[in-house]
Amino acid sequence: MIRIRAGTQRGMRPGAVFLAVGTGIVLHARRTILHELRRARAVAGAAQNALLRPLPPRLAGLGLAAAQLSADRGAAVGGDLYEVIATEHGVRVVMGDVRGHGLAALGTVAAVLGSFREAAHDEPGLPGVLRRLERALARHQRTREPHHPAAEDFVTLLLLEIADDGRLKALNCGHPWPHRLRGRRAEPVSTAGPLPPLGAFPLPYELPTADLGRHLPGDTLVLYTDGVVDARDARGRFFPLPSVLAEVARAGPLSARAVLRAVFAALLRHTGHRRRDDAAVLVIRNDRDLPRPTRTRPRRRPSGDGSR
Repeated sequence: MIRIRAGTQRGMRPGAVFLAVGTGIVLHARRTILHELRRARAVAGAAQNALLRPLPPRLAGLGLAAAQLSADRGAAVGGDLYEVIATEHGVRVVMGDVRGHGLAALGTVAAVLGSFREAAHDEPGLPGVLRRLERALARHQRTREPHHPAAEDFVTLLLLEIADDGRLKALNCGHPWPHRLRGRRAEPVSTAGPLPPLGAFPLPYELPTADLGRHLPGDTLVLYTDGVVDARDARGRFFPLPSVLAEVARAGPLSARAVLRAVFAALLRHTGHRRRDDAAVLVIRNDRDLPRPTRTRPRRRPSGDGSR
């Protein structure tokens, strides 16, 4: 039992005791909350890594590189999604951006990616893949909490198909068109108006795929989410992605990973490492049928005096 003597110099006043105890409780609660927050972020990061599986550096003759940055400081969790799969119908690609970011977006990312990984193999055409994704998103919306509006789960989505001969087809639901780096030039693959974002409205009956020409050997496609072009610097200026890609193209042919590094380095310089939205970039370079550098064998030096 602790007795507190009031009015003596050797004793501690009750107010000081309560202050010390209260401060200790607050500090303990703060440490507990920070510990739980770190654990939640670690679990969320592991879940994100399981959903956005690392892409191989090469797939079916294509060089690949991708990365995403979360808007949540200290967390590797975002609402952006991407995947590249080699199928009997060609290499199929999805790039998407779920409304919102952080933990709330993970369920929608999981629903869309899980459906794409099956439909990409099963469906002979991109329209069939897109309708499968629409149904998966609708099922996910129905399982959300009653107070959560289903309309808040819409996704901007881009589907690409790269055939063995380089033919490039696409379906676009409210997503930015990729840029193509060809030679020393960089320009969008299309300026056509996209379909509405997936989940915002029902898909139309007809889903004509866009013919984007051919993805030739040496060509590079740069796919990205809105968080890239909407990023602002301290003066409120948007990130000039076309200018950055034009500079990258003028630098000469680069690997997919080198292009990705150049874009993200420029993005982080522009924003001063401050992010307001998730940002993801996927780079696909056609390395098929490119001439490989020839190696010349060094001549053997004659042994002895060469008098044979």
